[in-house]
Amino acid sequence: MLVRLLYASRAVDARAEVIENIVTASRQHNPATGITGILCYGGGIFLQAIEGGRRAVSELYGHIQQDPRHKDVELLLFEEISERRFGGWTMGQVNLSKLNTSILLKYSEKPELDPYSVSGRVSLALLEELMATASIIGRA
Repeated sequence: MLVRLLYASRAVDARAEVIENIVTASRQHNPATGITGILCYGGGIFLQAIEGGRRAVSELYGHIQQDPRHKDVELLLFEEISERRFGGWTMGQVNLSKLNTSILLKYSEKPELDPYSVSGRVSLALLEELMATASIIGRA
């Protein structure tokens, strides 16, 4: 059974190399477990969609909750799905610093990433638009 999980967290250490290490580890680990998804990062906040088998997704989320690089981990959405929306990415990445702020304003009050202040469905819609507008990089 396929599921999708969407969560937000805050970076404990926002240095670029720490963020890149998270993405690199995801890209190395995810193929073996059948996990796909995308990661947005901006302003010290992560927004991530994870798709795959229920057990694999649940285990990965458990690891994220215990990961000392994350704090304020909050589940935004968990749902059973019939197909993946982010199947082309072992972990796609969005560079919000290069993003047109009008996309962020479409989904929130301010032109910044703040999944804590909107619903999980709104955050998912943002991720889908980022995918549709080719804002996601790093298909590997």
